[in-house]
Amino acid sequence: MRLSLPIAIGLLTLFLLVGGGLTYVALAQTGRVSQPTGVPSASASASITPSPSPETPSITPTPQATLTPLSYNVQPGDTCGLIAAIFNVSVQSVVLTNNLDATCNLFVGQALSIPQPTFTPTPLASATLSELEATIAACETVDYVVQEGETMSLIAVSYGVPLEALLEWNGLTSDIAYLGQHISIPLCERTFVGGSTVTPTIAPPYPAPEPLLPADGAPFDSSSDTVTLQWSSVGTLRENEYYQVIVVDVTGGQNRRITDEVKDTSFIVPATFRPTDGQPHVFRWFVVTVAQIGVDADGLPVYVTGGPQSETRVFTWSGTGGGATAQP
Repeated sequence: MRLSLPIAIGLLTLFLLVGGGLTYVALAQTGRVSQPTGVPSASASASITPSPSPETPSITPTPQATLTPLSYNVQPGDTCGLIAAIFNVSVQSVVLTNNLDATCNLFVGQALSIPQPTFTPTPLASATLSELEATIAACETVDYVVQEGETMSLIAVSYGVPLEALLEWNGLTSDIAYLGQHISIPLCERTFVGGSTVTPTIAPPYPAPEPLLPADGAPFDSSSDTVTLQWSSVGTLRENEYYQVIVVDVTGGQNRRITDEVKDTSFIVPATFRPTDGQPHVFRWFVVTVAQIGVDADGLPVYVTGGPQSETRVFTWSGTGGGATAQP
């Protein structure tokens, strides 16, 4: 049988189509045919994957190194205050580190351990201050160097600052002060204003003055306009030191008294202090040395005693005016 070429090609194509269709149907029934996967086009936008955030590194505190105490041998003329000032440490730290006594007695060649100062980092400034920080920041202070023979109570009195406030401000617990020790004086704690002409250091205690006249128990009648009191001198008084005379009307009661400060060794009881009820009154009097250390808020002088007071003497003084006659 002869077939023309076009017919042969057509029959071959038909045969292939029919055979392929039958093959597809047979394979589809067995589940072995999978759908084609679409290939993304080149124009599709790529997805962006965010990069992970870096972790915040944790800060490990650096331990502070323990400072080894320094060694020092006491030299002639050294004191605890001087050694503390040289090494810029507190006197208390020197005393405690070396187990010294309260008077801080030293001898030449003595080996001391000097603690090195610990430096505290400055804290970051905050927007607001606490009440205590604000008080400290607003308080005016004076740096004072302790002189020989002075105590904390004497320094407190000299500047008009309560002893408790001065000790607390400087972190101290004892009245003992050391030569050369630096003390911070909180002027905001003053209870009176110190005078600029007043000598801050008070002389050693004076002996008690000795009353001379009048004799103990001496009487004065109504014709005596004044009564003169006299006592012995205790030495040369300095510019801010006085004799303080106290005269008390015991009979008059109600704390009727005179207190006056004089430079001389005598005092005239004024006639205005004489009783006016016509009765004899008993008066007590004594003398004590004092030193002026300043003035209070009202401008009145502030005194501290400079030694023991004299013995107390008495005298009687008859008052003026009507009244019963005094019996012996």
